[in-house]
Amino acid sequence: MTRTVIITGAGSGIGAATAKRFADDGWNVVLNGRTREKLDAVAAELPEMHVRVVQGDVANPDDAARLVEEAVDSFGGLTCLVNNAGIARGGEPGALSHDDFNAQMHINVGGTFNCVTAALPELKKADGACIVNTSSVSGERGDWAMFGYNASKGAISNMTRAMALDLAPEIRVNAVAPSLTETELTTDIRDDDALMKRFSDRIPMGRGAKPEEVASVIAFLASHDARFVNGVVLPVDGGLSASNGQPNFSA
Repeated sequence: MTRTVIITGAGSGIGAATAKRFADDGWNVVLNGRTREKLDAVAAELPEMHVRVVQGDVANPDDAARLVEEAVDSFGGLTCLVNNAGIARGGEPGALSHDDFNAQMHINVGGTFNCVTAALPELKKADGACIVNTSSVSGERGDWAMFGYNASKGAISNMTRAMALDLAPEIRVNAVAPSLTETELTTDIRDDDALMKRFSDRIPMGRGAKPEEVASVIAFLASHDARFVNGVVLPVDGGLSASNGQPNFSA
């Protein structure tokens, strides 16, 4: 069976790693993002006959509709949608600008809504259709000075649960919730040795995730092995969310 996946935010990080993983698993892969050069660099590492690049901003409903249309024109259908496009803007209440708050909601939440709306007619035609959203541990609990990002990812987590109810049994909907991951969004954090020490102290595995480790979980959620997994927001956080937040008494 030929399977086709759309991956948004595919130009780097988790999205790029997910594209490579799906291609390795034999899927047709449609890469989407706002920067053509990044998408072309990822596509160059994938089998040419099984990859299509569709540049665009999924926060724009017309771009999301065109993305789905070009995916179907290229490969004849759509099996899975991976909503990974997102941005992060820090700031405490009163300091975060209206523009930064609105941009996170527009891209992170609105982009997911636009892609799901555009993709549903095609997904309903497919056997084993699914949606996998990229949420975050920041969508499950709060962070200092990140309330706008928390709001957007909290919306993604609960959208995932609600859509899973509405779209079952034809389409499964799940999400991954990574903690600190080696992506462009976390460069400033990873360049701060003192901050990274605090992260490693809080994450039982003692480090952040690699994009490939998150991609593997996304691939599982899209696979036949996960055919009865629905409405789950799956932490990919090295055990971070297992803690109740208190310090390590034995350290």
